[in-house]
Amino acid sequence: MTLGQHAPLDAGGNVSTLIADGVADICFGHPKSNSLPATVLRDLALSIADVSARADVRVVVVRSYGAGAFCAGASFDELSSIRDAVQGKAFFMGFARVIGAMIKSAKPIVARVHGKAVGGGVGIVAAADYAIATSNASVRLSELAVGIGPFVVGPAIERKIGTGAFGAMAIDADWRDAAWAERHGLYARVVENAAALDAEVDHRVGALAAANPEAVMGIKRAVWTGTDDWSALLEQRAETSGTLVLSEHTRRAIAQFGTK
Repeated sequence: MTLGQHAPLDAGGNVSTLIADGVADICFGHPKSNSLPATVLRDLALSIADVSARADVRVVVVRSYGAGAFCAGASFDELSSIRDAVQGKAFFMGFARVIGAMIKSAKPIVARVHGKAVGGGVGIVAAADYAIATSNASVRLSELAVGIGPFVVGPAIERKIGTGAFGAMAIDADWRDAAWAERHGLYARVVENAAALDAEVDHRVGALAAANPEAVMGIKRAVWTGTDDWSALLEQRAETSGTLVLSEHTRRAIAQFGTK
């Protein structure tokens, strides 16, 4: 897309938003493979909610910085610094608020996935209404490998790909390629490279921006019908994750992952 230049990526991560011609282009990132510390989660949720409330925005694009990973999931630095259940729940509520902002938005959200997505990154992809990815954009739910589980992002992923596929992803924590993600409905389109990705995103966003906004909003409501109770559900899941992250098993696993 040619909306302009996003703000430079900060050392602590950041979220940048550009708006033009009815399109809100939101870019999130962190120097560590676009991982998600609490500040980035907070700003991403707020940015999605803000642009969704604007009358001059008809479609939202969510992307991330760079040409490496789309999103490495939760920040290991912050996971390892959690000291009690209250702090743990507060951290995982960041994911709950992002998922909530995406599915509650009245505007269609297109995810531009240029690389691998892990954990919370898969949740962001699933909560989008339409995800377009490159052929190297493999996906993985790695939470069980570090002693927790994909509890907060799970409802969005399960809804998108089905209980069987989600359960398998959650249990084996293995990589699945972009073709698998497309077959199971996580990605709507898979293209070969970044240039093709931008062309496909431009095409889809342009079509959505030109479409009848009432019809588009009606489709979105239909797709996400039955999620009115998700605020409470995701809060419960955040509490579960916030408790599990304190276990000795999880602390050892996070420490091992952090040294890799």
